Amino acid sequence: MSKFRTIWPTEDRFVEVIDQRKLPHEFVVVKLETYKDAEIAIKDMTVRGAPLIGATAAYGIYLAVREMVEKELDGSFLDQAFSDLRASRPTAVNLFWALDKMLDALDNCEGDFLQTSWEMAHAIVEEDVETCRMIGVHGLPIIEEISNRKNGEIVNILTHCNAGMLGCVEWGTITSPIYQALEKGIKVHVWVDETRPRNQGSNLTCYELTKHGVPHTLIVDNAGGHLMQHGFVDMVIVGTDRTTRQGDVANKIGTYLKALAAKDNNVPFYVALPSTTLDWTINNGLKEIPIEERNQDEVRYMIGKGESGKIESVLICPETTQASNYGFDVTPAKLVTKIITERGVCDASEEGLLSLFPEQRVIV
Repeated sequence: MSKFRTIWPTEDRFVEVIDQRKLPHEFVVVKLETYKDAEIAIKDMTVRGAPLIGATAAYGIYLAVREMVEKELDGSFLDQAFSDLRASRPTAVNLFWALDKMLDALDNCEGDFLQTSWEMAHAIVEEDVETCRMIGVHGLPIIEEISNRKNGEIVNILTHCNAGMLGCVEWGTITSPIYQALEKGIKVHVWVDETRPRNQGSNLTCYELTKHGVPHTLIVDNAGGHLMQHGFVDMVIVGTDRTTRQGDVANKIGTYLKALAAKDNNVPFYVALPSTTLDWTINNGLKEIPIEERNQDEVRYMIGKGESGKIESVLICPETTQASNYGFDVTPAKLVTKIITERGVCDASEEGLLSLFPEQRVIV
């Protein structure tokens, strides 16, 4: 596994990230020097994916502390930084988890606030790396069992959006078991949903799988059901931005339809998640998870490389047509075969999750 990461500190203790809006055609690095830079990077999806959003927000608070110290600003500046970063994306719970960790570290700091914030942001990043590695450790046996059942033939995996390394720091969630299976010599092939409207599947997952030498095929979002009907999918595995206490899963729009197709065709549907995406404060995903609505132009326009080699934006509908752009949908727990976490595999239910995270059990 490559040690390349999606976010890293510079020698002068600022932060750099990959501009994921430019992939797969251009590899551009963006330097974050203020918390506002981090906020904008999250808002405009320079960085995306729940774990990476959390890591970027953590470094954003460090940058706010740095600016506060250097400019001799009062504590209201830091309060504003926390408020702005919390408002940058509404659905991914890692954002709020990371900010709470940073706030707790600063509240309990008795010495150097700048160093404390730097060390906590770094710790959050390293925790995500190990968490994703362990998701792979626990997810690998699932792929291995399918391979054995097929006498070593190719295991065909369907995924939606990007919950790979590019959505995290390293390894990724859904890709960690895939990469570890590949390293073990298991034959795998990934069906990659394009994932309209931002095309994170075609732009990011295909880019990442290409870099890691994973055989894959790009498909349109609505092809998954057809492939399942004809026995071309052995398992579905997706990520999540927020999962409720009872196992409902919020992921990129279109995930729910894949889960329905999987259920109808007896294809196991797995969700790979770090525990930081578990929201223990809510139960009913349909009623309680806020669903982000994004700019309609993400639907009305397509971005790609034109025949001239330039990156172009193309209108795909009449100029007067209005569009709706829900960023996520909720897959009910009843459609999820199992949840894969850094602590193991469990049922998508409150008792299943509590079996791995007993510290979250509320004693009445």
